[in-house]
Amino acid sequence: MDHTDRHCRYFLRLISRHVLLYTEMITTDAVIHGDREQLLAFSQEEHPLALQLGGSDPRELALSARIAEDMGYDEVNLNVGCPSDRVQSGQFGACLMSKPLLVADCIAEMKKHVSIPVTVKTRTGIDDRDSYAELTAFIKHVHNAGCRIFIIHARKAWLNGLSPKENREVPPLQYDRVYQLKRDFPDLEIIINGGFTSLEQIMTQYAHVDGVMIGRAAYHNPYLLSEIDREIFCKNHPVPGRHEILEKYAGYVKQNLKRGIRLNQMTRHILGLFQGQAGARAFRRIISENSHKPGTGIEILQQAADQISTA
Repeated sequence: MDHTDRHCRYFLRLISRHVLLYTEMITTDAVIHGDREQLLAFSQEEHPLALQLGGSDPRELALSARIAEDMGYDEVNLNVGCPSDRVQSGQFGACLMSKPLLVADCIAEMKKHVSIPVTVKTRTGIDDRDSYAELTAFIKHVHNAGCRIFIIHARKAWLNGLSPKENREVPPLQYDRVYQLKRDFPDLEIIINGGFTSLEQIMTQYAHVDGVMIGRAAYHNPYLLSEIDREIFCKNHPVPGRHEILEKYAGYVKQNLKRGIRLNQMTRHILGLFQGQAGARAFRRIISENSHKPGTGIEILQQAADQISTA
């Protein structure tokens, strides 16, 4: 949330040709009644791209999924993992794990109205409802409704007592539970999520599951995606250099400045591009301190990049 907007996704696509990118979670109410150009528009370069939805009304989810397909999204994903208070008050997100039959109804209705994949992102459990038996019962109900791709955040969520940030860090990771799901449901596509920060960690997962989702690591160290492209998708694929990526993104920024997009809306996503490189701190500082100033243009990107090349 508040991270993978269209500017972020365009930037990430310059690094990786092949990874599947996800939008922020967008509620069905916003999709149906909100400004679709503002919320849902994307650049064609972003494909493959999935829209993640928040909601619990089967008809509203079906309509939102249809809108997503009509707009050209490659996948629609139902969020059954977010534990924030706002999500709980709206009766969607992680609290839906306690209502597997409702989730099944939602999936079945969405599947009726679209031909693109309908997937589910969930947790291993919620509160004290975190047994493996409860997790498998949830998976069975939702699978029987037509879902065959599950993204599992490998830790449960506490709906009360922990903040969303704490729910991403405090409940212990349960990778073995996700591995067991794949063994028990070999025909399903099981994708694991949670705590992966390096290529080495990611690659070891393919002995157990079908795929890996990364969130914070991809945002804070986006160049990690270039390694993933080469190792997972195409061994011979040339890896773009960081300065090459920045130069291409500068062209995108220039175009969008003419459309009235504020500079800091676009530059905030690139602060981690040079993570681990000499001069990275100065790169981040120059962009952070100047991008919000009136009249600042793309020249600030070159000034920041010069801190790397001269460091």
